[in-house]
Amino acid sequence: MMPNVPHDNLDEAVSPLDAQPPFVLALDVGTSSVRAALYDCAAREVAGTQARLARGFCTTADGGAEVEAEESVADVLRVVAESLALAPAQLASQIESLAVACFWHSLVGVDASGRALTPVYGWADTRAARHAEALRERFDERETHARTGCRFHASYWPAKLLWLRQERADTFRSVARWLSFGELLTLRLCGVLKASVSMASGTGLFDVRACAWDAPLVKSLNLRPEQLPPLANDGESFALSENAAARLPALKSARIFPAVGDGAANNVGEGCATRSRAALMIGTSAAMRVVYEGDAPEELAPSLWLYRVDRRRVCVGGALSDGGGLYGWLKGTLALGADDDEVERDIAALAPDAHGLTVMPFWAGERSTGWHAHTAGAILGLTWHTRSIEIVRAAMEGVAYRLALVARALDRHAPRAELRASGGALRSSRAWTQIIADVTNRPLRLSRVGEASSRGAALLALEATGAIKSVSEVETPTGEIVEPDVERGEIYARGLERQGRIYDLLIGDQRIARLLDTAGEAATGGDVSRCEN
Repeated sequence: MMPNVPHDNLDEAVSPLDAQPPFVLALDVGTSSVRAALYDCAAREVAGTQARLARGFCTTADGGAEVEAEESVADVLRVVAESLALAPAQLASQIESLAVACFWHSLVGVDASGRALTPVYGWADTRAARHAEALRERFDERETHARTGCRFHASYWPAKLLWLRQERADTFRSVARWLSFGELLTLRLCGVLKASVSMASGTGLFDVRACAWDAPLVKSLNLRPEQLPPLANDGESFALSENAAARLPALKSARIFPAVGDGAANNVGEGCATRSRAALMIGTSAAMRVVYEGDAPEELAPSLWLYRVDRRRVCVGGALSDGGGLYGWLKGTLALGADDDEVERDIAALAPDAHGLTVMPFWAGERSTGWHAHTAGAILGLTWHTRSIEIVRAAMEGVAYRLALVARALDRHAPRAELRASGGALRSSRAWTQIIADVTNRPLRLSRVGEASSRGAALLALEATGAIKSVSEVETPTGEIVEPDVERGEIYARGLERQGRIYDLLIGDQRIARLLDTAGEAATGGDVSRCEN
């Protein structure tokens, strides 16, 4: 992952002396880190209260991405306790709620007593790819996409559940409930088993229009309704259990809100909760999303997904599995050195699309735009004269090309929406920000929000408690605008067209993709694992 370094565009946190109650302790539970901080009634982060723990999922050569469930819960509780310890006593005593933004698409099985029987399987786990293909053969994917907002893909629950039923049969039969990590956390904190509409909408097993579990898919997967978590009402909250309150006494009287999807919270935190603004985020992965109040759109482009913030608001967008994580892999694999500033200068000095390379940025598989089950990354055009820095630049451009396709699809739902850019990768690389502006031919307004997902969770909690009327009424700080360069954009247009033609041949033709997938299995045997912290 690219280094998450501060820069001049970030707003300073409010001093504890100037912070105003009520206070919200907000959590951002991501796949690469857990963060917590205190926010005041204006959704301003209180200086000195942020706690952060870096972590990582264990990956395997056969596509696995998982993390131990109880260890992950312990990590979150440790970060919450640290943030509370950092908060001045007079502020900690006025915390009215705990708000949580949690990574979407995870899956964990628990027994009747709530004990985790499986690891937490993450969105990047692609071991269920063949089962996603099987679902396409059994169902009309277009109809299912219209109901659930999700394509058949290894990221989502239906394919993962089929994979677990086949590959982990004994464990599968022992599972009483299937949850995301967000529900497991609420269960450990409050002893309550309920899912927010937001978290449920990211499973691929949820009817986003009816706001209920999708009956046809549930039945076809031979699941019993009681194996899925009940749905919380909008604004519903819970109290800490006795055990959790003993560990976190400052939250003894606080309202604990069920987790919302981190992408939805990110939009809210960036002030992108209407059709006029879209959020572009590049962290470990990459995404572009629009959030707005109203009904779910009747038609959805095949490249996009549709989730929910709550029953009032929808979240439409596309996501790439590779973003800053790809940069980090290339930087380490190509041994570019530890001086990030020097690497950034070298990248910026290169002319656009002048390296003779085309990168298919699918190291972690493909989600938007094609959602193909068998996809791997590719670097095409290598010669004896190719330099490592050119490979990195080509990968950045490759990611930008995929994001440009998502932006085009989103225009139908939010025509030419203002793009607000955030995420550690863009914060660390002005060169990448400029590349995306040039490729999309759109201005990018830089974010000045330090932690958009946790701020968004705080805003939703403040709205639910009545401290604010609407998340849209709170001003969100923004920074400078990065303008696109027309001449560079014309060069990139040719690069985008070239990537698209190669994509159709190499990835759209799944016969080739399956051959590559088979070669990968033969080379590794699926036995290699790697865990990062």
